[in-house]
Amino acid sequence: MIVDQARALDLLDQLRVAVPEEIRAAKRINEETERIVERAQEEAERILARAQEQAAFLIEERELTRAAEIRSAEIITDGQREADEIRRGADEYAQSVLVKLEGECIRALQSIKRGLALLDDRHVDEPEDGSMPDELAPPADADRFEPSRAEGTRAQL
Repeated sequence: MIVDQARALDLLDQLRVAVPEEIRAAKRINEETERIVERAQEEAERILARAQEQAAFLIEERELTRAAEIRSAEIITDGQREADEIRRGADEYAQSVLVKLEGECIRALQSIKRGLALLDDRHVDEPEDGSMPDELAPPADADRFEPSRAEGTRAQL
C-alpha cells in the first residue's frame, strides 16, 4: 500500500496539534475532578465535624437533664423530710399545749365542784347567823394544780 507522504505529514501535524489540545483538556478535566473531590472531602469533613458537635451537645444536654432530674428528686426528698420534722414538732407542741390546758380545765372543774359542794352544804347546814362553817371553806391552795389529784379527776371524767 502506498502512502502519500505529504498527506501523512499533514495528518501527523494535525495530530501533533490536536493531541496536545486533547491532553490539555484531559488534564483540565482531571484537575477539575480533583478540585471537586477535594471540595467534597472538605464538605464531608465539615458535615462530620458539625454532626460530632451536635452529638456532643445532645449528650451534654441529656447529662444536664439527668443531673437536673436527680437534683430535683433530692430537693423534693429534703423538702418532704423537713416538712415531716416540722409536722412532728408542731404535733409535739400542740400536745404539750393541750396537756397544759387539760390540767387547767381539771383545776377549774375541781374548783367548780368545790364551789357547788359548798353551796349545797351551805343550804343544808346554814347556820342561824349566816356565817360559813370552817369545814366548808375552800382550802387556801384550792387554785394550785396538783397532778396526782388532776389525774384521778381526769379518769373520773
